[in-house]
Amino acid sequence: MIEAASIVSLLLVFGIATVLPVNMGVLALTAALLLGAASGLSSEDVFALVPGQVFVLVVGITLLFGIARVNGTMALFLRVSLRLVGHRRWAVPWLVFLVAGVLMSFGFVLAVGVLAPMAMSLAGRYRIRPLLMAMMVSHGALAASLSPVTVYAAFTRQVGDKAGVDVGSGSMFVACFLANLVFAAAIYLLWGRELRLPLPRTTLPVPDDAEHTTMTDGTTGAMARPASDGGRRPRGGADARTRTQPELLVDETQLSSSRIRVPVAPGPATDTAQDGPVILRVLTLLAVVGLVVGAALGVDVGVMALVEAVLLLILSPRRHAEGFKDIGWSVLLLISGMLTLMAVLTSNGTVGFVAEAAGGLPSPGLAILLVLLIAAVLSAVGSSVATIGIALPLALPLLGDGTMSAAGVVIAISTCSLIVDVSPFSTNGALVLTNAQVDDRRRFQSQMLAYTAVVCAMAPLLLWTVLEAVG
Repeated sequence: MIEAASIVSLLLVFGIATVLPVNMGVLALTAALLLGAASGLSSEDVFALVPGQVFVLVVGITLLFGIARVNGTMALFLRVSLRLVGHRRWAVPWLVFLVAGVLMSFGFVLAVGVLAPMAMSLAGRYRIRPLLMAMMVSHGALAASLSPVTVYAAFTRQVGDKAGVDVGSGSMFVACFLANLVFAAAIYLLWGRELRLPLPRTTLPVPDDAEHTTMTDGTTGAMARPASDGGRRPRGGADARTRTQPELLVDETQLSSSRIRVPVAPGPATDTAQDGPVILRVLTLLAVVGLVVGAALGVDVGVMALVEAVLLLILSPRRHAEGFKDIGWSVLLLISGMLTLMAVLTSNGTVGFVAEAAGGLPSPGLAILLVLLIAAVLSAVGSSVATIGIALPLALPLLGDGTMSAAGVVIAISTCSLIVDVSPFSTNGALVLTNAQVDDRRRFQSQMLAYTAVVCAMAPLLLWTVLEAVG
């Protein structure tokens, strides 16, 4: 009886959070307390299951990179990256892919939020298909989403550890990177071959449907002129200066933290990000590099990130105070709530019950394929973290015969749950949809949905085939 109630509660938590704008973590914590009481667990027992390590991890990493945004380190990195492109149209999508991947690999989970306005603006200026650019920036960030220092990787490792599965950080990163690279390369080959033809150096490409590019904070920049003038700018004023330096396709002011804003951190960004002391940027960069090195050496990433962030706060408390706005409290609540709920479901025997029921399928391999397909669909319309937290405990008990690697299944489910975040219903997809410079936004959303459907079908099959091949 308790197993049926637990399954219904899990479905209600996921369904309500999908339909209504209610944080799934709050629902999960409530369900965990109620199911815990029904299962004979006291509230103290349930609170003991709340993952305190996750709190330190999320707060430490997001605060550190919030500081990096505030003191201009992120903006400086973007400016240097853009200068490398010049007039090479074919390289623009891959630059966006690479920059998004680098930012995410350092643990900056808000990479798409920072890059989406720039990427979609560049798509209009270089006359690149918006869908191609949207998918390149999304796949770039998702390719590095299982880097050892990201919240997603830490969450996956923690779920695997609880199930007794040792998942290598390097294997997770490589698998997720290769899967996203395959899809990015496929969509580039389909729609990016025309980019090998260069545009005239004297003519700046402009969007067809907007004279100004709207940034995430509602401000606009004089980024383009309507196509009615033939795509050429007048010879005088600021536009003339832009023509003499066509490699600078984005205004310098657009790349300051006061123009590129992280959507989950509302409120005014610091206007002095580019005026901060150079030493702060150097120390911030060293802190990020040290975080990556520490992760490779097995140091607790959350503790290290929190210590580094506190040291930077002490050095410049007023300047770096804005970094607290980047802390993903909703994400923290979501992860903690889902981990606690799944721990309760494991304690009351629900996970084992479902695993036994799934064991009735003709083979464990088919059961794993079904889990991968369900994980992809659920994650496309819901939360990736929640999907990983639900799917892993259900899938691992199916591997009793040893035909598939348990670590491989963990990696496949995590990758499958993350790669579908190109969906317009996900945070990443919504950001690129909002910043797309298109005439018909509804049609563009339909294109994104069609591509998401392809990913939801092909990614599980691809990952399952690899699992079957390697055993």
